[in-house]
Amino acid sequence: MAITDLKAYAHLSAEDVEALGRELDAIRTDIEESRGERDARYIRRSIQLQRALVVGSRIVLMASRNKYAWIAGTAMLGAGKIIENMELGHNITHGQWDWMNDPEIHSTEWEWDTTSPSVHWKKSHNYIHHKFTNIVGMDDDVGYGIMRVTRDEPWAPWMLGNPLYNVLLGTLFEWGVAAHGLELSHVRRHEKTYAEVRKDLRIIAKKVGKQVGKDYVVFPALAGRGWKRTLQANAVANLIRNYWSYAVIFCGHFPDGAEKFTPEEFEDETQAEWYLRQMLGSANFRAGKLLAFMSGNLCYQIEHHLFPDLPSNRYAEISERVKALCEKYDLPYTTGSLWRQYGQSFWTIAKLALPNKYLKGTPDDAPETNSELKFRGWSGLPESNGAKPVSGKRRGLRTAVRELRKGNAAA
Repeated sequence: MAITDLKAYAHLSAEDVEALGRELDAIRTDIEESRGERDARYIRRSIQLQRALVVGSRIVLMASRNKYAWIAGTAMLGAGKIIENMELGHNITHGQWDWMNDPEIHSTEWEWDTTSPSVHWKKSHNYIHHKFTNIVGMDDDVGYGIMRVTRDEPWAPWMLGNPLYNVLLGTLFEWGVAAHGLELSHVRRHEKTYAEVRKDLRIIAKKVGKQVGKDYVVFPALAGRGWKRTLQANAVANLIRNYWSYAVIFCGHFPDGAEKFTPEEFEDETQAEWYLRQMLGSANFRAGKLLAFMSGNLCYQIEHHLFPDLPSNRYAEISERVKALCEKYDLPYTTGSLWRQYGQSFWTIAKLALPNKYLKGTPDDAPETNSELKFRGWSGLPESNGAKPVSGKRRGLRTAVRELRKGNAAA
């Protein structure tokens, strides 16, 4: 099962968790007070770059009957769509730049270049996913309603298609995100009426009409005799954006170490406990400046989940302070290469297509599904955790996991 008692799983006392929360609050305050011109310059230059890429690609694609012009135009358009989707659309609609009071770069005004209406995204992602992160049965992003990604979900025969659903989701990612806004799981639980679904469908249809018209009617028509090649370029650019967005998001949510939680854990949750849940429920991947930019700085998914409304260009410096806190409180800081994190996510999706009886590990102790019950009956650490009077060093989750593995190996 998923984690029911977060403090017990983290091997931290209530006092430790609240102290961790105060230190994270201090990080937020420091960044908020230091926001200024360099941050504003960053987002404005990002917008200029993205628009230059898109406009340049449209011009180049006017000559799309030339093979090299088609390749160059398609690559530029794909890059522009990625930047708009990841660094601009995702982050602006999170309110990361609302402090600038610029109506053009404000979460209430920005409509991103994808089939999902911003109004739906801000509810399903900004509110539901970030508030109820990885809580099984409350966060619809845990498998998106079409894949089994935790052993908490009982196996059913349709789950044999997990790998296929995964490929289809990556290919049609923008359409999957748009459909996600319908909240069909809420309909199944009788928490949403069909009348509300029809209203949402009308909003999605309006946005889809604009996107399809722009990419598959207007710009191909402007290309004249080369309209087929331009249409193909637009389709490929959208595929490039879809696969990249999908991969980045999966690397932040489904690698080993990105934990799941039960609704019981959410009951009476403090702000500090929410912080801790975000730290244990998210994963990063290592990236240089260019890769970080192209991922919308979501290579720092842990920092994004801690501070979703702080400017994305500050996540790199925030990460240094978060890593220091993980060291201080003996907590894991889940990260790895892009390929490693995606590989683990892919393997989880593939193996959970099968019933539990064919899998190694248990529902309480498996790479993709852990709970505090994995430590049941084990006395490797003292019952009272936190700072030790002799060394002053806390013995938290990292030490607990290491000692448990040693004990299991010796047994």
